[in-house]
Amino acid sequence: MEEVKSKIEEFIRVCDYPKVNILLKELSSGKMLRSKLILKIAGVSEESIKLCAVVEMIHAASLLHDDVIDEASTRRGKPSINALYDNKTSIMFGDILYSRAFTELSQMDKRVAYHISNAVTKLSIGEMMDVDLTVSFNSSYELYLDMIYKKTASLIEASAKAAAILVGLDDKKYAVYGKNLGLAFQMVDDILDITQDEETLGKPSMHDFVEGKVTIPYLYLHDRVEDNEYLKSLYKKELNKDELDWLKVQLKETKALEDAIKEAKNIGLLAINSIKDEKNSEDLIKIMKAMIERDF
Repeated sequence: MEEVKSKIEEFIRVCDYPKVNILLKELSSGKMLRSKLILKIAGVSEESIKLCAVVEMIHAASLLHDDVIDEASTRRGKPSINALYDNKTSIMFGDILYSRAFTELSQMDKRVAYHISNAVTKLSIGEMMDVDLTVSFNSSYELYLDMIYKKTASLIEASAKAAAILVGLDDKKYAVYGKNLGLAFQMVDDILDITQDEETLGKPSMHDFVEGKVTIPYLYLHDRVEDNEYLKSLYKKELNKDELDWLKVQLKETKALEDAIKEAKNIGLLAINSIKDEKNSEDLIKIMKAMIERDF
């Protein structure tokens, strides 16, 4: 991972503008899931490190824009760039990361360049869908699934596919793995918003619903709860203790939360089954199992 970080710094130094280097240091690198996935599939080489750097820069750029859209003050437990500076700086820094990533991507295998750049288009549409779906209560599982595929899973899918292309593996199998890893990853994240406490999350628990995000547990709850009009009345509202308690009880009694966890695990198993016969599948299976075989 240190090689990936060094490569990103190298790509950014080309800008020859000191403020950009300072902003890069303010960014938290996070878990670097996409880089870990690429290196598990393609191994460590000059091209795979470059691919990791490109993908991480694209991912970071999307988060910079997300933080402006969401008016977020923190990112991964640290002050966000828009909080430290302002929205304009966050957006422009995101644009710089995107453009530098695409400049480097243009020098890579054209198949790799196509799949990564196409994923960024999907990602951007997914971000727009995410915003649009907060306008009113979304009760469509299909819309939710399409949105999380585009916003989260598409870049993970493309990363796995591109990594396989670099080393001549079956890119279709690895694309299926990446797609389902991404879907399960987002569903797990949505579930943890409900099951984890504020200290663990770094934000108030059950905050997604307050922000207008109808995630998979709430979709199941909407279809099962007796008074779904009351459920809708709580949408995008600062909830008091009684309202939070009602939600928690209903999520449990209707098994909406339990079945959401099962759905995430089933999608995780689809990822595992897609590459279980590949020679390097052991590490990829571990990544997926660590995500779905956990305490929620």
